[in-house]
Amino acid sequence: MSEDNLKKAAKIKPKAQEIDGVKVPEVADVEPDAVVAPAEPTETREPTREREPRSQSRRRPSAPRRDAAPSEFVEKVITIKRVTKVTKGNKRLNFSALVVVGDGKGRVGYGLEKAGEVALAIKKSLTAAKKRLVRISLKGTTIPHEIIGTCGAASVLLKPAAEGTGVIAAGPVRAVCDGAGIRNILTKCHKSNNPINVVKATFDGLNRLKAVSNIPTTGKEDNATPSVTGS
Repeated sequence: MSEDNLKKAAKIKPKAQEIDGVKVPEVADVEPDAVVAPAEPTETREPTREREPRSQSRRRPSAPRRDAAPSEFVEKVITIKRVTKVTKGNKRLNFSALVVVGDGKGRVGYGLEKAGEVALAIKKSLTAAKKRLVRISLKGTTIPHEIIGTCGAASVLLKPAAEGTGVIAAGPVRAVCDGAGIRNILTKCHKSNNPINVVKATFDGLNRLKAVSNIPTTGKEDNATPSVTGS
């Protein structure tokens, strides 16, 4: 071929064919070492949705809380002690709780139970105290008469008081009086201050109280003699 024909052949562009909308050059016009990469299909993406915050999207609607019904009993924890039981292999550690429960209307009880945890010991003591409720005799907001309760070496003096006096008592005795509904009383602990014995002595005295109708009235007898007039 002449030089003019070679120049014209170089200027000729290879014809392209369309296959499925993609232009592919003819095989005869492609050099043997050349590789034609297929065109990437265009994907249609959906518009992305805005994600809600993770804390709100996965949070379930919380059920309305039910307020605990107010208890009709007055519950007071007097003492919590750590006790140990020594066995052959090791030492077992427990907690004991002394609790007083009352309705404030003349019914009161106490419980002393042990458990491996403080909360469980208190719960067991409250359950035991509610099963041991006793009714005591009252005269208004005080007790009918004076009495002394004893338990072991402890003795507790319980004395009625006038309206407005209040509860003059130590911790364990005050808890028992508040649970029973006593608002005016004078008390005194003798010999021992052990909370367990003091509580038991207080219950001993309250259980032996007599009803107001059974208390004998001691009135002064009229022993005056008529005067004799001499003539």
